Amino acid sequence: MSNPAKPKKQTQKQQREGALAALRNQQQQQAPDPLAQLNPRALALRIGIGAVVVWGIALAIPGWWPKIVAAVLTVAVAGIVLWALRFAKRTRAVAQIVRGADSAEARKEAISKLESDFKKDDVAAVFAKAQLQIQEDPRAALATLETLKLDKLMAPMADEARAQRAMIHLMLGETDEARALVDPIDLSRHKEAKSRATLASIIGEAWGRTGQAKKAVELLETFDPNDPAYVDLKPQLLRARAFAYAWANNSTKMKQTLKALAAMNIQFLTGFITKKKNPMGVNPRGVHPALEKEALDALMRSGAVPRKMQQRRL
Repeated sequence: MSNPAKPKKQTQKQQREGALAALRNQQQQQAPDPLAQLNPRALALRIGIGAVVVWGIALAIPGWWPKIVAAVLTVAVAGIVLWALRFAKRTRAVAQIVRGADSAEARKEAISKLESDFKKDDVAAVFAKAQLQIQEDPRAALATLETLKLDKLMAPMADEARAQRAMIHLMLGETDEARALVDPIDLSRHKEAKSRATLASIIGEAWGRTGQAKKAVELLETFDPNDPAYVDLKPQLLRARAFAYAWANNSTKMKQTLKALAAMNIQFLTGFITKKKNPMGVNPRGVHPALEKEALDALMRSGAVPRKMQQRRL
């Protein structure tokens, strides 16, 4: 009787890519439906009640001016609602295209479809295209996001664009560029919990890596990574905390954070290993030496570090 074939051992690169792919799939599966968030029925009910109140007051006041004002308000609100519904439908269509792009070829096809089905300045399509590009070419994703004119977007959407660009700069080790983008972001404009947490994680990492560690810690500690609402954001929140705690010289919390990340997937710790230790590592800008050492030690203990890398460290 032949022995069952043993699974082929993955390289460090394959393990890391697998971890990132799993995280991307989890995020796509849990992405909220924009129409469900908008809740058209509840929205219609609230607007209907408001319209009744406005027109009730207008009809109770003699003269034509109250009626004219009520009519203008009604038309304006109707226009806003119509725009919101159309935007939500476009966003849903974009999300459906992106959701199935789980391979390089599928991503290429999805990008082609986005380019053919949506206008070049469609914000949702631009975000989606960048999301697809970032997995093979972060620079291309950054260039795509830079086509959005921040001063022409609504403030909350401009914040999202800034954060996405900053995230890529952080990935590339361009911390100063990231900092310049996140500083104008106003979290008070964002009420949805996951959106706020996503923005906070990017802002916190940028602050933590550019001399504002204390400020970063204060911000990040307002979001509990173990909150079920942030289940798919937990690695991102923990990563930002690790940088912030390291530069705030809080080694205890830094180690606790790295331990939590390692418990999820040891490969998450490779994001703190610089090119000085591994040719495939990250840009050293903004990576605290103590953070890198602790992450590398954990990787070595786990056996996830190739022998060549261990010899280089020694």
